[in-house]
Amino acid sequence: MKRESKRSSAEIKVGQQFPLTIKRLGINGEGVGYFKKKVVFVPGALPGEEVVVEATKVHPKFSEGRVKKVRKRSEHRVKPPCIIYEQCGGCQLQHLAYDQQLKEKRDIVIQSLERHTRFDIGKMEIRPTIGMDNPWHYRNKSQFQLGTKNGKMVAGLYGLDSHRLVPITECIVQHPATNKTTQTVKQILEDFGISVYDERKRTGDVRTIVTRAGFETGEVQVVLVTAKDELPRKELIAEEIKKRLPEVTSVIQNVNKAKTSVIFGEDTRLLAGNMVIQEFLGDVSFELSARAFFQLNPIQTVKLYDEVKKAAKLTGTEKVVDAYCGVGTIGMWVADGAGEIRGMDVIKESIEDANKNMKKHGIENARYVTGTAEHWLPKWTKEGFRPDVVIVDPPRTGCDRTFLDTIKQVKPKRFVYVSCNPSTLAKDLQYLAKDYRVEYIQPVDMFPQTAHVESVVSLKLK
Repeated sequence: MKRESKRSSAEIKVGQQFPLTIKRLGINGEGVGYFKKKVVFVPGALPGEEVVVEATKVHPKFSEGRVKKVRKRSEHRVKPPCIIYEQCGGCQLQHLAYDQQLKEKRDIVIQSLERHTRFDIGKMEIRPTIGMDNPWHYRNKSQFQLGTKNGKMVAGLYGLDSHRLVPITECIVQHPATNKTTQTVKQILEDFGISVYDERKRTGDVRTIVTRAGFETGEVQVVLVTAKDELPRKELIAEEIKKRLPEVTSVIQNVNKAKTSVIFGEDTRLLAGNMVIQEFLGDVSFELSARAFFQLNPIQTVKLYDEVKKAAKLTGTEKVVDAYCGVGTIGMWVADGAGEIRGMDVIKESIEDANKNMKKHGIENARYVTGTAEHWLPKWTKEGFRPDVVIVDPPRTGCDRTFLDTIKQVKPKRFVYVSCNPSTLAKDLQYLAKDYRVEYIQPVDMFPQTAHVESVVSLKLK
């Protein structure tokens, strides 16, 4: 028996080439096929294609490979319009026609349910993915690392699975204003002789240029993330940014001294203009500070939040909890249909922004507090506030187990789950399955050209 398992693990070797038929897309946008009953993940390969693959990594349960030759092409394969598409790794699906991307994203949700739940998926209502009319230039925020190449400062992203900086002068999924601003600010830093942070030597000034653009207002915010408290000639730099880029209404310095891949540090300072920029979603305006979370695709966010509103089925009297609330965007979106809204988030600045946003819009039935839902929900319940509807939009790691236990304990009639990760969503739905029935799942494409898919799930107390 032992000999048998030894032989099967030696079936594929690194460097070995073999034919493979691609069955579906994986959760990271790679092609998935089977060779000798073992899963093989192949970036760049598409469902229905017959390819020759070279094994690049061999793990006990699966292998990874690269395409050496496409013997039979998918009818949905297209030429990626981005010239650095294959080096950058920021997008995974530019080589797949957009209408087919939407179908595959729905399938990614289904795969996660198959892997992590015991649901009868054939009986579930999983709706077609809601896409974009124009799936380009949709991102309102860029975070470009700084580095040097041939003695010149460059801004870009780290390549796929590497620490090699890929210089990017124009990203075609970014709003044009963020592209223009990043390049101009990089030039200004170079003109003023500002040094780039070297993380190995832990020397230099600026680590990252973060740019956020208001689609509706045209306002632009620039955040210079520095490795030290002092940024040389910072007043002159801020002045020059405002001079060359009149649309920039907020210039911020954020200090991050830590040896980390996390972009922001705790210390944020105003260099010029305002601490916030204004942005609209529909008729609702928001004040956005440098570190506040705000959806990266405002056009699709309106569609996403409309789906949340539909799933919440509000009649005007319900007590609603907006958990993991960020700057209160979802709460504001549904406020006109609710009796009372309460929300919470662990980031203090987000809560300050949320309360300011509510006040500015004259929304008097909402209050936001700093902290976790698992702290506040039981406390409010004891005080007599029992939510009818809880809306949650957690990070990629999904909901905290103690939060889900709190939901089971508090038992809101409806639970609306907004997810950006199908795997953690599926696990959380399975955990809630005894208490809640999934009415339907609505996938929404927030990030065209990538493998990401968001979902709005309508759950009802059994």
